[in-house]
Amino acid sequence: MTALALLLFTLAPAELIQLPAPPTQGGPPLLNALSARQSAREFSSRPLPLETLSALLWSAYGINRPATGGRTAPSAHNWQTIDVYVVLETGIYLYEPRTQRLLPVASGDHRPISGTQDFVNTAPLNVVLVADMSKTKKSAEDSDADVLSWVSIEAGAISQNIALYCAANGLNSVVRAGVQRPAFAKLAGLPATSRIILGHTVGFPQKK
Repeated sequence: MTALALLLFTLAPAELIQLPAPPTQGGPPLLNALSARQSAREFSSRPLPLETLSALLWSAYGINRPATGGRTAPSAHNWQTIDVYVVLETGIYLYEPRTQRLLPVASGDHRPISGTQDFVNTAPLNVVLVADMSKTKKSAEDSDADVLSWVSIEAGAISQNIALYCAANGLNSVVRAGVQRPAFAKLAGLPATSRIILGHTVGFPQKK
């Protein structure tokens, strides 16, 4: 992506974003990514190229088995409860894995409500993982705590996929429990059946 195209993407109002096709083969070995995985809380404000954003989101929770709709992260009973919200400088978007698109949810820079720490305000990408509890089908033997545990495990697997992609590709990242939940839920128009599980911040390392 050229510098001009990157600038235009950064300044454009929130609108549907068609992501480029992500790479699904190759890349650094898994053991290298595991060795490099760490939490980092310092980020350059430099925007992520769309190619990087597409690859990261596919790695997080994309479709890796098109015939069945299977995802890159496991889900209890294949409920696929987690919605991946992408918070950029231009707005809040919902990741649509079947078409590899970002659907606009809210225009404007709402990064501050995607977390509770100062670095979320300027990091180029904050991901908020939201469980749609209406997709769960609890049996008589299952407690509410059981179901919440299962969807939280799903979100944790997605977050680890993000962390490993970042470690393999020279990006900083950190998973966060802190999200300004009421403010984010209101702005994103989340239904009462949704539950915000966690946030994850991603960006290039700051230049020393």
